This record gives sequence, structure tokens and C-alpha cells, in this order.
Amino acid sequence: MKHLFFLLLFSSLFASGQNTPYDSLEHVLASEKTDTTKLKLIQQLVDIAFKNDMKKALEFADMGGQLADKIKDKNWQPKFYEMQGRMHANLLHLDTALYFFNKAMDGYVAVKNTKGQATTAFKMAWVYKKKGENEKALEKDLAALKLVESINDKQGICDALTRVSTDLTLQERLKEAEDYAQKAIAVAEQNQLDGEKFYVYFNAGNVAIASAKFQQALDYYNQTLAIAKKQNLGPFNEADITNSRGNALKKLGRYAEALQDYKTCNALGKQSNYPMAVSASIANIGEVNLLMGNYKEALPYQLETVRMQEADSDMTNLVENYDHVSKIYEKLGDYKNALLYKQKAYSLHDSIASIASDAAMSKLLTQYETKKKEATITAQQSQISQQKKIQWLTIGTTALFAVLLLFSFISYRNRSKSNRLLAAKNNENELLLKEIHHRVKNNLEVVSSLLALQSAQIDDPNTKEAMLEGQNRVHSIGIVHQKLYQGTSLGAIEMKDYFLNLSESILDSFGADKRVKIELAMEKLDIDIDTAVPLGLIVNELLTNTIKYAFPQGQNGNVKIKLEKQLGGNLRLEVSDNGVGKGEIIQGSGFGGQLITLLTKQLGGKMTEEINNGTHTYFDFKINKAA
Repeated sequence: MKHLFFLLLFSSLFASGQNTPYDSLEHVLASEKTDTTKLKLIQQLVDIAFKNDMKKALEFADMGGQLADKIKDKNWQPKFYEMQGRMHANLLHLDTALYFFNKAMDGYVAVKNTKGQATTAFKMAWVYKKKGENEKALEKDLAALKLVESINDKQGICDALTRVSTDLTLQERLKEAEDYAQKAIAVAEQNQLDGEKFYVYFNAGNVAIASAKFQQALDYYNQTLAIAKKQNLGPFNEADITNSRGNALKKLGRYAEALQDYKTCNALGKQSNYPMAVSASIANIGEVNLLMGNYKEALPYQLETVRMQEADSDMTNLVENYDHVSKIYEKLGDYKNALLYKQKAYSLHDSIASIASDAAMSKLLTQYETKKKEATITAQQSQISQQKKIQWLTIGTTALFAVLLLFSFISYRNRSKSNRLLAAKNNENELLLKEIHHRVKNNLEVVSSLLALQSAQIDDPNTKEAMLEGQNRVHSIGIVHQKLYQGTSLGAIEMKDYFLNLSESILDSFGADKRVKIELAMEKLDIDIDTAVPLGLIVNELLTNTIKYAFPQGQNGNVKIKLEKQLGGNLRLEVSDNGVGKGEIIQGSGFGGQLITLLTKQLGGKMTEEINNGTHTYFDFKINKAA
């Protein structure tokens, strides 16, 4: 479902009763001598343009920002920074929007403008939701709620309750979302906040449709559209609500009516330079054609939606849109592209999913409801700051890959001890531990991606090959953490499945998946993480050398991997191939051979190599950690 999740962040900022055309105000502005009065006139121009043309509104906001900076007016500067961020956000310039919102926040704090801090926090939360960072969004919305409560701003409280309801809807915590939606409606009605009624009823419709109460959602949307027209809220809001009403009609199976609403939304979006409305309506036109079986008509709309979302880094519904494109290609018999887009959907879902996100969101919400102390926000900000430090540390270690390996082994050993202690605790700790593995895996993927990007800029084939090998080493560690957070055990890895994933990845990276076959001659075997990581790196090096040297000139070949637990708890690893048999380890890269030797010693093992109808490498490890 393609919700626009209407621009809550932009509510209640319009100039009331303002119907003056641009040219009249601009004429007055041109003759005005006082800078402060000019800023007030520019603000009115921004408000008028916001209802009709987003790009024009941005031009006026930039004009006001330049004047405020020129005269160094500390009260007007953050107001125009906030306006500039607001327009960039609507135009889906998300990083630029955050830049201006941060400037606005600093300015409001400097002049102790609590209301300005709250409205800016709301806008920052909206951008984070568009970027798929829902935990950060809830943090900002709760911080804003505290601010408006501190000044007893009923309108701000109503707005904040609606935003928290939206955050909960995104997390599929629908009963809590409905409770907050009803609280917002009550505040709006009790305090006669006509300007908020559009947003609270719109949000109630979104919660209802997420709860599969489609007729109730349609009723809320019809009520909201009537409010929008009565209050003359302009094409932006009408586009939002028309799109959402189309979603309700679509869910009710009333496809023809839904299609008409989506086309109306599309026309309103183009008329007012509102790219989100255009994007959402195009996606929905494609989807409803898909539901009607009009696959050829649906395909160009869905491809255009994906293109726009990728260009704007808009993750809101991108996984769903990838799925729709995959399904359309499947129906059209293009299975290659169907598989490609299905893989894109899986990859994106895995990169933005957070196993413990619901637990973390609950923690934030509980802290707000029970304590309502400043320490809550401070603690969360500290957590975000720590996460950023970890990410930068991970990226920094790319240049010193050998140090990364050593650091990883030490970290895994320590984390393994922590795992055993945490295993006896409650489910929340288990989820948090899984989240650690998930984040480590994602950080390693960042390192792998950086290596890939850097290698793309390198022409020397030897250097490029070394970068590829480094990328595979990082990936082999990342698979371990992926298996840990996806599996049922936090302390052990099922090695057959791990070796399968690892070998497929290596073959794919060298383009050898068609000519080299991997045989896993082993039973399922669980191994602790301290052992699994070195074993994975050893197999990575052996497979890499085998592909490079055992089958020259593109020859076909077979590789056998065998790992078994022997009497006394020892492990025996065998990696064999039927290649030319010239001793791949010796012939391979100096670093790879040294790494295998180092890892073998680390596990207390012994390596032997035989050349007989190929190369056969055996490892015997005297350890007692096999599960």
C-alpha cells in the first residue's frame, strides 16, 4: 500500500486568510525599506506558494534566509532555515532538508524558542521516517511532545500525539497507534482545533486501513477530504487524502473508483510540483492495474516508481515496489527480471530490518509514559551517538584489514563470553544480542561495499584482485553474524549451511558459479562462533586459491568440502579439488597463505596437503568447542 503519510510536519503554519496574489505582495516587498517588514512579507509569500507550488515556495524561503543571514537577525534566521528544510523535504531532498533543520534547531535553542524547537523536531522525525529510520523518528517525536507539553501548547500536543500514532503504525503496533489516534482526536475536538482536524482524522484513517478496517478507513478519508475542501487546504493535502482514499477503495475491491482517485492525485501532484504525490499515485496506478490483471499497463508505472524512489533514496515502500515489479515480470514470463527484482526486495528488506526495533521502540515509549524526564532523550541520543562511532570505526578499519581481523577475533571471543551470560536472561536480552549481530553484519557489509566501490576505481588487475579477496574475507565474517541473528542459537553456527552460503558467494564474486561445482560432504554440525569464524576464513582462502589456480583457462571442476567431529571433540576439515594439482596454497597470494597458517595455529591445528588427482588439503584441530 502506498501511503503518502501526509505531511504532518507542515500543519498549522499557514497564514490565515491570506489570498493576496504573488505579484501584489512582491510589489509591496519591492517598495518596502524596513528589513524586518520585508521578512514578514516573504514569510507570507512562502505560505501562499506552499499551497500551490513547492518550488516557488522554496525560492521565497531561500530569499528570506539570505536576508535574515545578511542582517544577522537571530529570531528570523531559524524560522527561514525551518522553511527551507520544509520545502526541501517536500521535494524529497532529504539530506538537504536535515541540514537546514539542524541549523534551525541550533538557532531556536540559542534564542530559547521552545515552540520552534518542537516544530523542527517534528520535521526531522518526518524525514527520518522517509529514510526508513523509524527509531530515530520516534525519538524526535517524543522529544517534541515533551517540549510542547512544557509550554501547554494544545495544538502542538495534538500534533505530537498524531505523529506518535503514525510511528506506531509504521511498527505495526496498531492497538497502541489507535489509542494515540483517538487521544489526538479528543484533544482536537475538546479544544476546537479546526486546523488539526484534517490531520487527526487523516491519521485515524491510516491506522484503520493498516488494521484492515477498510470501510472505517474509507469513512475517515471521506470526512478528511470534506474538511480539506471546506478549509481550502490546497492541492497538496487534497492529493494526499485522495491517494489514501484510493487505497481504501482498492482494499475494498472497488478498483475502478480507486484508479480514478489515483489519477486525480497524480494530476494534483503535477499541477502543484508535489513529487511525492506523483510518485505515490504512479505506484498505485501500477498496482491497481496489476490487481486488475493489466500487466503490460502496470509495468511502466511500477518501473518509474522504483526509479524515482531509488533516485531520491526514499525507502518508504521500495521493498513493496520491488515485489510488485517482480510479480509483473513473472506474469509476463520474464523470469530473469522477476528474480532480479525479488533479490532486490530481499536485499533491501534485510538491510533496513531491525529485529529488536519493536523492543527498542517499546522501551522509548515506556520511558516517556512512566518517567517523562529529560534523561530519557539524553540516553537515546547517547545511544545513537555510540552507534555512529561504531560505524565510523568500522569504516576506518578498511585501510588496515589485518588489524580488522585481529580486532574481530578478540571481539568475537569477548562477545561469546557475553552470549553465555546473557543466554540465561529474558527474551529482551536475547533480542538485543541478535540486534548486535545484525548491526555487526550490516557494518561489515558497509566495509565490503566500500572495498567494492574502491576497487571499481582501480585499473591495475593485481590490486583489483587483492581488493576482491579482501571483500570476500569481510563477507565471510558477515555471514557468520547473519546466521547468528537469523538462527535459533546465539552461540553456535550450523556449518553446512554456512559453508553453502560462503561458497556460493565466492563463486559468484569470481563469476565461476557455472563451471565450478561445490559438494558439501558433511552432516549438519553446530560450531561455536570462536571456531566458526576462523574456519570460514580458511575455507574462503582455499576456495579463492582453488578457483584462481586449480582450473586454468576456464576449465570446469569440482570442489569437495568436508567437516566432521571426531572422537575426543577434535575437528577434521578437508577441502579437495580435481584440478591441475599444483599446490594452490603455496602458489596463492602471500597474505592468504600467511592467514591460513595463522588461523590454523590459532585453532591449535595442523595442516597437510596432498597432490593426487588434484589438491587435497586436510586440517586437524585439537579443540573441544564443537557443539
